[in-house]
Amino acid sequence: MTVSEVRRRYIDFFAKRGHAIIPSAPIVPENDPTTLFTSSGMQPLVPYLLGQPHPEGSRLVDSQMAVRTGDIEEVGDNRHLTFFEMLGNWSLGDYFKQEQLSWIFEFLTSKEDGLGFDPAKLYVTVFDGDPETGMNIDTEAVEIWKKNFAAKGMTAELIRLGTEEAGYEKGMQGGRIFSYGAKKNWWSRSGVPANMPAGEPGGPDSEIFYDFGTPHDTKYGRECHPNCDCGRFVEIANSVFMQFIKQANGSFKELPKRNVDFGGGLERLTSTTLGTSDLYVTDVFAGARSVLEAHSSKSYDDSDETTRSFRIILDHIRASSFIIASGVRPGNSEQGYILRRLIRRAIREIDRLGIKEAILPEVARSYADEYAEQYPFVGKEKGRITEELAKEEAQFRKTLANGMRELEKMGNSIDAFMLFTTYGFPVELTEEIAKERGLSLDMEAVKIKMERHQALSRAGAAQRFAGGLADHAEQTVRYHTAHHLLLKALQMVLGPDVHQRGSNITSERLRIDFSYGQKMTPEQKAEVEKIVNEKIAEGIPVIRTDMKKEEAEKLGAEHEFGATYPETVSVYSVGPLDKAFSIEFCGGPHVSNTRELGEGGKRFKIQKEEASSAGVRRIKAVLE
Repeated sequence: MTVSEVRRRYIDFFAKRGHAIIPSAPIVPENDPTTLFTSSGMQPLVPYLLGQPHPEGSRLVDSQMAVRTGDIEEVGDNRHLTFFEMLGNWSLGDYFKQEQLSWIFEFLTSKEDGLGFDPAKLYVTVFDGDPETGMNIDTEAVEIWKKNFAAKGMTAELIRLGTEEAGYEKGMQGGRIFSYGAKKNWWSRSGVPANMPAGEPGGPDSEIFYDFGTPHDTKYGRECHPNCDCGRFVEIANSVFMQFIKQANGSFKELPKRNVDFGGGLERLTSTTLGTSDLYVTDVFAGARSVLEAHSSKSYDDSDETTRSFRIILDHIRASSFIIASGVRPGNSEQGYILRRLIRRAIREIDRLGIKEAILPEVARSYADEYAEQYPFVGKEKGRITEELAKEEAQFRKTLANGMRELEKMGNSIDAFMLFTTYGFPVELTEEIAKERGLSLDMEAVKIKMERHQALSRAGAAQRFAGGLADHAEQTVRYHTAHHLLLKALQMVLGPDVHQRGSNITSERLRIDFSYGQKMTPEQKAEVEKIVNEKIAEGIPVIRTDMKKEEAEKLGAEHEFGATYPETVSVYSVGPLDKAFSIEFCGGPHVSNTRELGEGGKRFKIQKEEASSAGVRRIKAVLE
């Protein structure tokens, strides 16, 4: 079946059983600063699951768009996605286990209005109880499942597998119903029952697995079972029963209004109808797969490495398309950072496939067309999606080229922190490259450095690590280079005693504090602007050189007042060292040529010149 057909069949099935069809909530939550994206079908419905009446009634059905960012590193296998749709049906104090388990079993096995799965391929799990809190095995669910399988002419034995610590040592034993502890078959916001505070609701769940029949790999445990990671079984449905509320004495009491929360991954259910656990062979990826195959001259299944690259691109650009259509732009924080990370990982995989063209817009257009009917907002934003992807790819190509050159120079001693602060090279990309080369990075140490770096930035301190930049966006980098030109021009106009005393650079403007005892005249400001614009027009290369600190000092390199530098430093020169317009100790990043500052006809302009403190003046300037 197609994704659209599975979605339609599911919604129609539950609509016939009295469920109101509700639309998907946005993937960027409204008025919820606690989370970046809607990550599950349940998330938008939490207020109603906790007792607030829903305007559509007590029976609901939907297909919810979701973005799950914790799985980004796992994307590349056959089952992980960052963007996906979660099918959901909900009972808000209405029906409970008997109806839910029977209906979902009917939907999965019915050939007329369901998915037509062979019931012999289905295995189910239930809550085994929790000794720590005295919770009992969910015998009610066990009995319902026995009856459902019996109606299909099948005997369904219960197998209590043993503990997770012992590796569920009992294995399959010809069973059909398997019980697991709270880590697998219990839901509450706080996790297992023992961790729940008094007054929090929770309950057991029951999952359905499809058996693809692949041989068991003993590296995942001596015996196979439905929750085994060997790949034989794939979870396709989960019914959560919000049944209990925890008491002050640690016991559990039945809720007066019990809820059902069902979730089934749309892409996973669709791939199962095709007889495969590979989510990426479903029809929604077909157009994008064709684009990649045409431009790479490779097939999706040519090799494990090729398949992995295809999957990452297919997933990340689909997710990026929905995120951009939802109003997010690539950036260095929150949703924008996740979006930028997705796009940049996709670009790296495009390079692995040997594709030279900028194809992200073409891949994205296939998704806008694919989802035009179900999610028209994506189609309406097709132009903006392709524009943002093209812009981000062009920017990252520069970052990637500069960072990769430096990374190659490092050999086996990769400095992830320096690559990020100097070149804007993503730390997670450095980590991936190191893993590919069998190198070990101390990511904990990198994390500590990054946190310290971010704290300095937030505090508005000297920001030596990032050269005073608020971020590494393209326009910010341009302002950083303009800052070097401005300091030298000030020295030429006002005298050699002018030195930097502070700076702050964002994507909107640059700011420099410099030593000078009086207000600049209009003529002096005009002369400074003239010099800077001349150097922009000359198209001078901007060059980074690592050298001994003493050598840099002999060259007269400008450096930050009161700063302590290591024995080997990086200097940036506007022009070759022997005839440079300016030379500064600096961590970067910068443009590669001053001509880039004038792209689009922009000119350097001083907006304001004022006193900052005694003997220190301040200039704010822009490229406009």
